[in-house]
Amino acid sequence: MADVGGGFGFGTGTGTGIGVGPYAELTFDSEGDVDRASQGTVSRMEATDVLVFAHGWNSDRSTATRLYDRFFAPFPALVGPGVRLGYVGVVWPSMRFSDEPIPDFEVAGALAEPGHGCALDPLTRRALGEFWPGRRAELDRLAELLAEQPESAAAFIEFGALVRELAGLDAVHEAHGVQAVHAVDGVAAPAVPAIFTEDVLEVCRALSLALARAGAAAAGTEGPGLTVGGGLRGLWGGAKELLRQAAYYKMKKRAGAVGERGLGPVLAELAAGRPAMRFHLIGHSFGARVVSFSLRAVPDGARYVRSVTLLQGAFSHYAFSDRLPHDRGRSGALRGLHRKVDGPVVACHSPHDSALKVFYPLASRMAGDSAGLLGFDERWGAIGHDGVQAVPGAPRLSLDTALREGVPTAGCVSVDAGSVVRRGGAPSGAHSDICHEELARVVVSAGRMGR
Repeated sequence: MADVGGGFGFGTGTGTGIGVGPYAELTFDSEGDVDRASQGTVSRMEATDVLVFAHGWNSDRSTATRLYDRFFAPFPALVGPGVRLGYVGVVWPSMRFSDEPIPDFEVAGALAEPGHGCALDPLTRRALGEFWPGRRAELDRLAELLAEQPESAAAFIEFGALVRELAGLDAVHEAHGVQAVHAVDGVAAPAVPAIFTEDVLEVCRALSLALARAGAAAAGTEGPGLTVGGGLRGLWGGAKELLRQAAYYKMKKRAGAVGERGLGPVLAELAAGRPAMRFHLIGHSFGARVVSFSLRAVPDGARYVRSVTLLQGAFSHYAFSDRLPHDRGRSGALRGLHRKVDGPVVACHSPHDSALKVFYPLASRMAGDSAGLLGFDERWGAIGHDGVQAVPGAPRLSLDTALREGVPTAGCVSVDAGSVVRRGGAPSGAHSDICHEELARVVVSAGRMGR
């Protein structure tokens, strides 16, 4: 069981505030241990088809619940008369920086107060404390540096060291060495990502330029610090982004563990007790990683997972590949797992998602890459940016085509949802713009639940 900071925290949930039903929550800690009371609620659900939705980065249960309420709302009017829907929200410990907007979906006070610039707003500072419990001194010092923005290389070096320590990267570095290589979603990568091992000033400069590219040319992300040889004060926006990336690095690993060790075995147990029940998995951002990695626990020959829909998935677009284009001896981390689904795996993607278009490949790339930190390299693309890659025969559809003609009944499918997933401010762009009836209709088509 995880420590108190990574514990259940959100409660088991009974459906309060959800406009559809029956609704229940599956609540997991940071190591993938499930709250058995929440599992029992799902097992008693009277439904033929159960929608299981895993959120991405959220700071608390109430934000996740509001997301589920909004996304699930259209479904009762979309499914056929023989379908009795059940609704499950997967709640796992993640966090969102409060300066990341969710279009048309903000709880009062949820966004960072204006004028903070590079500094950590109170909501983000509190969320970081919950995400990294017991690290108050380190977080206080990071917050102090971001607020003061000293024009000092030593301050950046201290900041980088604190970030590495906070994310547990120094221990990984000592165990493996900077040159050691392992696989990230099947792609060879250093044990510690280059973004945390390269010269911190150069990294902060690259991240500041990326923020400008994503439209975040606000206080601390523009000015002479963005040019080689300029002052350093303008690089503190990039330093804040480095802290954000450290949280994402930890969330990415946690999401895989929650999926493989938590959600996957729980679904297998539920299916064993309710063999006629069909599950339709939906995941947003790192939640797409949760539901995808849960497929590792599906027994051979089992057909209880009826469909998987990935909304702006924050993992490699090569994850389902048998062979990587740039390294034929390697495969994706989820190689062949789409064949365990009794239906399609649909990856909805959008070119308007700055989090996946700009920052995901930057943070994922290999140390020493000749293209540089901001250079383009297909190896590091996200499935939520350009869909499934290197899976032969996987169709690529526009959203209009998918809604008009339906999606294929099996295999990997990419759907360009950019026509609706297009709104959102810097730095994440349209990453969280997912509450659309059109996307609900894609889920219904994938699950063969329509009228």
